[in-house]
Amino acid sequence: MQLAHLNSDETSIVRLQSKILIVEDEVLFARAVMRRLQKAGYECEHVESLQDARAITKQFLPDIVLLDMRLPDGNGLDLLAEFVAKNAIVIVMTAYGEISDAVHAIKQGATDYLKKPIDLEELLLSIQKAETAAIQSNSLDYSRQRNAHATDSVEFLGESLAILSVKTQIKRIAQLVANDTVPPTVLIGGETGTGKDVAARLLHASCANSDKPFVHIDCASFPAELMESELFGHEKGAFTGALSTRPGLIEAAEDGTLFLDEIGELPLALQAKLLNVLERRVVRRLGSTKERVVPARFIAATNRDLHEMSLDGRFRQDLYYRLNVMSVAMPPLRERDSDAMLLARHFAMQTSRRYGLATPTFSAEAIAMIQRYTWPGNVRELRHQVSRAMLLCHEGLITEGDLALPMQRITSELSGSQSTQSALDAAEKTILLQVLAETKNNVSEAARKLGITRMTMRYRMDKHQI
Repeated sequence: MQLAHLNSDETSIVRLQSKILIVEDEVLFARAVMRRLQKAGYECEHVESLQDARAITKQFLPDIVLLDMRLPDGNGLDLLAEFVAKNAIVIVMTAYGEISDAVHAIKQGATDYLKKPIDLEELLLSIQKAETAAIQSNSLDYSRQRNAHATDSVEFLGESLAILSVKTQIKRIAQLVANDTVPPTVLIGGETGTGKDVAARLLHASCANSDKPFVHIDCASFPAELMESELFGHEKGAFTGALSTRPGLIEAAEDGTLFLDEIGELPLALQAKLLNVLERRVVRRLGSTKERVVPARFIAATNRDLHEMSLDGRFRQDLYYRLNVMSVAMPPLRERDSDAMLLARHFAMQTSRRYGLATPTFSAEAIAMIQRYTWPGNVRELRHQVSRAMLLCHEGLITEGDLALPMQRITSELSGSQSTQSALDAAEKTILLQVLAETKNNVSEAARKLGITRMTMRYRMDKHQI
C-alpha cells in the first residue's frame, strides 16, 4: 500500500498521492466521481467489469477501490477479497435493497459502504476518513516494528554491589508494575553515560507485558516547536503543514512503555500537558476535542537535579513529584569497583566481532590505566575509548598507548589502597550520618547541604546501609 512512506530513521509520516480504482458500470456516474477526485488530487482509473478490474491491476496498483456491488459479469464481492489481500482500502457502493451485501462486504474486509445515489462530497469525506485510519494504523505499526526488538537483548553488565543493587531495585519495581492496573511512574537519575536508557529497557523487559512497544523519546533532541506535535499528535489542519492526522508518540506506546529521556529539557509549557496525561491518563491531539485513554507505563530519566530545578522554577514541582513515584539512581562508573575492566573486555569483544578482528587482550599497563582512570563520561566513554583502541591496536593486543587516556584523569597508585578506600568510606559514612542528624533525617535538606542530588544521597545511603 502506498498511502504513506515511513522514514526508517524517524517516526514521521509523509503523505503521498493515493491511487483510486473505480469499478462501476454506470459510466456517467463514474466519470463524475473521477472528475471530483482528480480535482482533489487523486490519480484515478475507471473500469466497468470484474474482468477489466483484474486486468488493470497488473499495471495500476490502487490504494483505494470504489467497488460497485452489481456488475455485468458478477458481484463485486467476488473481487473484494483480492483487493483486501493486496492491502487496498475498499469502499463499497450499493443500491437500495442491497444492504445485506454491504454488511457482508464489511465482514470480508471492506472499510465502508455508501448507499446510492451517492453525494460526491460524502464520497470524498469517506475516502479521507479511510485514509486517516490507514495512516494512523501505519504509524502505530511502525512504532511496534521499530521497537519490537528494542529490549530483546538488553545487557546490564556488572558485578559490583552498586550495580547489583540497581538490578534488584529494577526487579522489585517490575513486580509492582505487574500487580498494578496503573503502572507507577519511574524516575531514573544519574550522570551522563551511566546507562539510564539501559536501565529503562531492562525495566520494560522485566515486566509482564515486555512484548508491547517500547518508545524512546529524547527530549533534548526535538526542536521545541515540534515537541508538542511529536508527543501528543495532531489532527489534519491543526497548524500550517498538518496535512494529515497523526497520532503522537504517547499514543504509539499503547500499553507498553514510554521512555522520556532527558526529561529536564522538556519545555515548561509542555510540562503542564504531560502532567495532565499522567494525572488523568488521557491524551488529546492538537486540534482535537476527543480524549484518548493512555494505558502506557512512563519512565523518565535525567542527569540534572530536578528537585533543585523545581525550587528554582525551571521545572514544575508538581510534575517532579508525579514522576518521582519510584526512583532509581545509576551509580557512576568510578564507584563500580572492578566493573570497568569487565565492561572493557565486553566492548572490545563486540568490536572485534563486528569488524572480524583478532580476539582482544589487554596489556598489564592498559588494565591498570582502565582501573585507575576516573571515567567522567562513564560507561559511554569507556565503550568509545575501548572500541577505538580495538580498531587501532596490533593483532588484538590493546596497550596503554592505544587507549590514549588523558593523564590528568588517571589517579595515582597509592600504597595500601584497600585501607585507604576503607578509610574514605568510613569518613563518608560519618559525614552522611552527621548531616542527616543535623537535618533531622530530611534527605532532601541533607543533599542540599552536601551539594549533591537527592538521588545521589539515596544511593550513598544505600551504599553505607544507612
